Amino acid sequence: MLIEFQVGNFLSFKETVAFSMVASNINSQDAELDTNNVFSIKEELRLLKTSAIYGANASGKSNLAKAFGFMKSFVINSSKEMQITDPIDVAPFRLNIITEKQPSFFEITFYLHQKIYRYGFSVSQEQIMEEWLFCTPKLQEYQLFKRNQNKFKISSKFFQEGLNLDEKTKPNSLFLSVSAQFNGKISTQIVKWFANLQVISGSGTYDNLYKRLTLKSFESPQMRGEIIKLVKDLDLSIQDINITKEKVSSENLPFSIPDELKTIILRASSGELSSIQTSHAKYNEKDEVIGFEKFDLEENESEGTKKLFYFSALLLNALRNSQILVIDELDARLHPIITHKIIQLFNSNNYNPKSAQLIFMTHDTNLLNPNLFGSRLLRRDQIWFTEKNQQGATDLYSLVEYDIEEDAPFESDYIRGKYGAIPFVGNFIQLLSN
Repeated sequence: MLIEFQVGNFLSFKETVAFSMVASNINSQDAELDTNNVFSIKEELRLLKTSAIYGANASGKSNLAKAFGFMKSFVINSSKEMQITDPIDVAPFRLNIITEKQPSFFEITFYLHQKIYRYGFSVSQEQIMEEWLFCTPKLQEYQLFKRNQNKFKISSKFFQEGLNLDEKTKPNSLFLSVSAQFNGKISTQIVKWFANLQVISGSGTYDNLYKRLTLKSFESPQMRGEIIKLVKDLDLSIQDINITKEKVSSENLPFSIPDELKTIILRASSGELSSIQTSHAKYNEKDEVIGFEKFDLEENESEGTKKLFYFSALLLNALRNSQILVIDELDARLHPIITHKIIQLFNSNNYNPKSAQLIFMTHDTNLLNPNLFGSRLLRRDQIWFTEKNQQGATDLYSLVEYDIEEDAPFESDYIRGKYGAIPFVGNFIQLLSN
């Protein structure tokens, strides 16, 4: 489970900001929020199941998702894909002559196998400047290792698996990743934890990737049933979904497609093309169901329906396996009611008994309005904002930092600018008159 994430000098984050999934000591007006949206990992530590991040366009919401994605990718791949001469693909804050020459900072605190780990590193485009790993089994925090460029301090008591691996660690590779490559028990568990952290774009950029995951999951009868149930429960009038596969060869493809492109298509599809068909009830003049009409998902269904199908395996796998999802633009192409229900799934004790966590970036202020859905969806500590200052640097802060009443109108106050993090629009009337 994610406890806290910090990032600094990366993309639009000039100063180090902290994003926390720790539940604050507040009592919501709706007591069910405190029961459903929060779970305990220790007697003194409670975490949140979901968090929403609001902000104007280009305020840094997506950059927070990219920071999660960079840290995950670098931990998993730095030791096995980086050559010693390869530059590190990190992007420091570029709007200041000082920060663009300084390392970027990443630190994450998480709960794994009854222990709290705190792991981080600072990195330039040339090398790892610092790296550290701490563990808290009960109350006291212990240092497992600490690195300062090519100098290592490794605990023989708490991180024996890392002994003698410092000489095998390249300047541009993470020591944790190297230790995992040599099957170190603790480091392997941590790398697997990062693999369980899913950073997803809701804008449509990687829809084909998510679609392939859902199609693969559809091969399991249990997952097939769960995916169909999820889609039906979200009231899309779809009664069933069927996948048919057909063999494809270069002769089956249109003659106008170049041979090189045909080769790419065949390689990507493994020689098979999948057709996804949805079934909708068909009625007679008396509004009686007389059968079902099949629709092609790609040609006949809405963009929102397609996105929901593509994302269904990701959502269900997260709930099933206690994963962490970071979804940028969750609400894109989805009706507010659908977005609301997805968040409810993660906040639910019934549907999310393993306490999977959902962190999402959104513009949908309807989620802040209890009058639309009958009750509040999120606690104040589940609502975050990103805002850029005059120097183009992003600040990240939570609604719980404001001294407001629990029954305050979060949506209207936010739109009016009480919490910041809204766009400032110029004078269009003057623009048109000119």
